[in-house]
Amino acid sequence: MRNLKCTRNTTLPCVHGIQATTWDTSNDGVICLQETKGYLRLGRWVEQGLDQIASWDPPENPYSVLNLQFFGDSESTFIIFDNGDIVVVRENPTAGEKIEIVGSIDVGISAAAWSPDEEILVIATKASTFIYLTRHFEELASVAFSISDLHLSDHVSVGWGKKETQFKGKKARALRDPTVPEAVDDGKLAESNELRETTISWRGDGAYVAVNSIEESTQRRVIRIYSRDGVLDSVSEPVNGLIGPLSWRPAGNLLAGLQLFEEKRQVIFFERNGLRHGQFPLRTLDGVENGKEVFVRSLQWNVDSTVLAISYDDRVQLWTMGNYHWYLKQEIMDPNLTWHPEKPLSFVIVSELSDTLRRLQYRLEVCAAPILPPLDFGLVVVLDGKILKVTPFRQANIPPPMALHEVTLSANAKDISITLDNTAAKVDQGPIFNIQVVQSQGVSRYSFDVSSTQPPVLIEDADKPNIEKSVRSTTNGGSGGSYSVSFKVDAAETGLHLFEMTENGSLLAKGKVLARGCTSYLVTPSHLIFTTSQHLLKFVHIVPDTEALEIPPDTPESDERCRSIERGAKLVTAMPSTFAVILQMPRGNLETIYPRALVLAGIRQSIEEKKYKKAFLACRNQRVDMNIIHDHRPEQFVANIDLFIDQIKKVAHIDLFLSSLREEDVSKTMYRETLRTEERLEVPATSPDNTKVNKICNTFLEALSGRRAHVKNLITAQVCKNPPDLDAGLMEIVRLRENKSNQVDEVVEHICFLADVNRLFDNALGLYDLRLALLIAQQSQKDPREYLPFLQNFQNMEILRRKFSIDDYLGRFKKALQHLHDLNAFDELKAYTTRHNLYEEALSLYRYDEEKYSSIMHLYADHLKSSSRFQEAATAFHYLNNNTQASECYRQANLWQDTLSTAFLIPLPSAQLHALATNLAHSALESKDFHAAATIHLDYLHDIPSAAKYFCKGYHFSQAFRTITLSSQPELMSSVFDTGLAENMASITELIADCKAQLHAQVPRILELRAKKRADPLAYLEGDINSGKDIPDDISLAPTDSSTMGGSLFTRYTNRMGATGTAVTGTSRRSSKNRRREERKRARGKKGSVYEEEYL
Repeated sequence: MRNLKCTRNTTLPCVHGIQATTWDTSNDGVICLQETKGYLRLGRWVEQGLDQIASWDPPENPYSVLNLQFFGDSESTFIIFDNGDIVVVRENPTAGEKIEIVGSIDVGISAAAWSPDEEILVIATKASTFIYLTRHFEELASVAFSISDLHLSDHVSVGWGKKETQFKGKKARALRDPTVPEAVDDGKLAESNELRETTISWRGDGAYVAVNSIEESTQRRVIRIYSRDGVLDSVSEPVNGLIGPLSWRPAGNLLAGLQLFEEKRQVIFFERNGLRHGQFPLRTLDGVENGKEVFVRSLQWNVDSTVLAISYDDRVQLWTMGNYHWYLKQEIMDPNLTWHPEKPLSFVIVSELSDTLRRLQYRLEVCAAPILPPLDFGLVVVLDGKILKVTPFRQANIPPPMALHEVTLSANAKDISITLDNTAAKVDQGPIFNIQVVQSQGVSRYSFDVSSTQPPVLIEDADKPNIEKSVRSTTNGGSGGSYSVSFKVDAAETGLHLFEMTENGSLLAKGKVLARGCTSYLVTPSHLIFTTSQHLLKFVHIVPDTEALEIPPDTPESDERCRSIERGAKLVTAMPSTFAVILQMPRGNLETIYPRALVLAGIRQSIEEKKYKKAFLACRNQRVDMNIIHDHRPEQFVANIDLFIDQIKKVAHIDLFLSSLREEDVSKTMYRETLRTEERLEVPATSPDNTKVNKICNTFLEALSGRRAHVKNLITAQVCKNPPDLDAGLMEIVRLRENKSNQVDEVVEHICFLADVNRLFDNALGLYDLRLALLIAQQSQKDPREYLPFLQNFQNMEILRRKFSIDDYLGRFKKALQHLHDLNAFDELKAYTTRHNLYEEALSLYRYDEEKYSSIMHLYADHLKSSSRFQEAATAFHYLNNNTQASECYRQANLWQDTLSTAFLIPLPSAQLHALATNLAHSALESKDFHAAATIHLDYLHDIPSAAKYFCKGYHFSQAFRTITLSSQPELMSSVFDTGLAENMASITELIADCKAQLHAQVPRILELRAKKRADPLAYLEGDINSGKDIPDDISLAPTDSSTMGGSLFTRYTNRMGATGTAVTGTSRRSSKNRRREERKRARGKKGSVYEEEYL
């Protein structure tokens, strides 16, 4: 889809007698050899002009220059003549003469070529020998062309791909063997244009070299392929009409040759093994033009194998290939061309007629119409000789080499341009073609009129943005390139911007570098789109301030402005109206994608313009979450619900929107706005019923309440609430049934599609409407033999019993209990209460009936006791005046005060009361509650010594002292009080001594560890705290699988593993077993381990 556009054309006039040219890559100049006034002159053409290097007398005999090569490292030029002389011209000679004949071959030279690395020179002599020479002209190898070489490759043709192998019917197939071709080439020479020359071509990596010559003994032209060491590798298969031009594609896969027939001429390709590999015909050229025959002189590939130059006697044609089709891109009316060895599309050409030297540079550029909605039809024009291939991708996505329109011109086209308003296309030195854009019912329609003679009508709109594209030469340095492709964007919203991309892939905005490694780019009114060498497609929002242009990071998985594309893909055009971007792959095929950045930008713009139908259709077609329609402008959407309904209209589309609602705000998560704008204020939801989904559904219910055509939408809005309001939806069906609407069956089917039919059946039963339940059951997969008797059973019951049975079936036990209360079935209610644990609900129902309330309370108390809820059970028994059970429950709840208080209310005999108090005191001692034990002994057992003893044990010395003094027993001071004080003092003293000893032992070790950490942190973190000293002999220091589970030095103590894990197991995180082992090590704090400081 790309045409060759000239970016540089420099001419050096008045240059006579040029014999050969080559490139000086070190100075980016051209070395040319010319014969003027009887002298050979060698000069260098740079920007300033032609500087003479040297001049000398030409050879005496007639001569021609076979090869001219410049070596930048030694600043010398080698010239090879057909008479056998090899001349070197040194610009700065340090040893030897400036001009020297370094060698001569007496028999003469028919062809010569230097290897791509400039280390080996191969020479084909006129004596049919092939000589390998080093750069210092030392012979490496010498081989002779022999007829025996032709037997090296015994090629067998089975006719694949030929006409005779195609299927022609059963009879034709039975007549002959399709694997045997009708005619086999024998290598017959061409009858015309056979100059009997020899050509040599190296492969791009210098590993092989091919020589095309005539085998005199058989009069057959043969291509021999030799290795770098001079070993014959293969020869070509016989081809009739093969002539001398030969060029090996630098990529190494094909050799290009030329085949002549009486009726046509074609470029043919060979593989390295000598077999044919395709061809393409040259465009028809008359045998005689301007009174002379036109012959092909040479074939030359450019350095990156993208362009094949075919040189004729008076012109050069540049051909490219895409999708296995060869395009004629340029025809230059000068014959002698020399490609630049480093710059792919730069060459120098010699004009013999005008005696000029021209330096040309081209660029592969897409000729696409400006991207200006709504006229962004994606119009692309491809040049192919006299044929213009025109395709509007918005109307027809036709892959190359085909096109929607093909226009035949009178001469080969060189360039084409399209007007800014997409109304006309102008061919270089050719006619103007009209592009008709017709507005019909608000839709722009496209047509291409080849035969129209009317001038194009320009459509001007002052508010429409303007985008201009240009390709210009940058000879003043800049970013290092020799040309740039620029877009000028002028829009009211973003102002004037100038974007350009240099030859080295730098993307600039008003001279500021935005990105490097850019391979192609486009500009729309709102986005800068470009591809990168990392095979990413990126989008940059165009904003008024150039400094605020933000290049997205290389995160296609999280940023809508970045997307992964196929390796080597480049932009062709974009259509913002349809959110489409056209990419072309390296092999030539096209791919149309709809990037999220363009899609979401279009949806957001439609929402802001309140074009909800356009936004909805874009979401539906591009599989974008419908929530963005609300989330992008929530207040605006809620205020314009009626407008949304009027624009959408279709019930199914409104249902689709409602069923897609979610609580997530997609404008902040998956569709976060990447264009920095002012933050909008948010109003948080005040209650669960006022969530986003419920708020939208309620708004729709209000807006649709008076629209009879949107009954299904009402049902959908009820069902899509969170949680679904199925009862309200079912009640809507009941109202339709009561109004005898003919939509009942349709609406029932609709609600069964939206919700689980089994759940709907239960909700219909919960409304106690058996007819509605029957309608729902008929739409389900239920067996009529099951649900009909089931519903009939309910129908035969009285109303209250039916409601109880339905609620009991649905598991709504509280409502069923209410129905039993209304039925006045108390015994059944008690059993139902016990079965379903509804004691609190039953107590609430009979709170004003003392007798029944007490009966249910007794059941509740027994239930609490059996459930080990002893304190609550004791309270219930206490309410029922059952103090015996209450005391027992308090005891089991370990509430000694309530236990003894309730025991006094029974009342218990003194002996039983004494035994109960003794048991409670023992229980308090076992639980170390010395204060409670002492209180029981003092108040209930009247044991003063025991009470004072337990007060002392609990460190309640003031209480013990008070008890002794109140009891008037001073002898207990020495026997009980002093003894308890001494015991507690000894315990505290021992504890303090232990703490002091531990501090004296561990603090110095902590200081020592911290000093070692400061002195050698790496050794400390690796666990070698003792610096290799005092390590027992029976401990291995070699790392094991389990020891390496800890990760690297920097991840071992972070509870997080590296991404690679161990080398043996490849695991990425610790197993639970190893984690527990580390925790045990940390808890032990073994001396010398890394955990010792933490433990101390």
